[in-house]
Amino acid sequence: MKLKFYKIRPEAKLPVRVHRTDAGMDLFYCPNGDRGPCMAEDGEYWIPARVSGLISTGLKTEIPEGYMLEVKNKSGIASKRQLVVGACVVDPGYDGEIYVNLHNIGVETQVIKPGDKIAQAVLVPVVHCDIEEATGDDLNDGSSRGEGGFGSTGDR
Repeated sequence: MKLKFYKIRPEAKLPVRVHRTDAGMDLFYCPNGDRGPCMAEDGEYWIPARVSGLISTGLKTEIPEGYMLEVKNKSGIASKRQLVVGACVVDPGYDGEIYVNLHNIGVETQVIKPGDKIAQAVLVPVVHCDIEEATGDDLNDGSSRGEGGFGSTGDR
């Protein structure tokens, strides 16, 4: 299968899969010319501590029906720079620019330069289902797990 990408701006970089077996394709920052409070003259994007930013990629894509493009963290960027991805689903039929919602969960301002890797995208099959309202609270037929949730198995 091939996934087509269109470069909205000539300096945009197409996604890159570094290793043939990688699940994700690296996405790169491409300034869109907007001059907001987090944008420097040279196109750098500054994300202060505890602030989020919508980072432009300069790309559009055509996602096949039955799939979605899921934008995910790059492990090194998340662990070393405390930049994590927020809203992350690109649906088929969306024909606008792909933006990456990055949250700076750290305590220092992070600077993203044009061409920097910002996230990775994974093409994921989607199973569509019909939605049905249950008439009683007998879901899962009273499983042995019950309502045990966060930490209920003694995880540390």
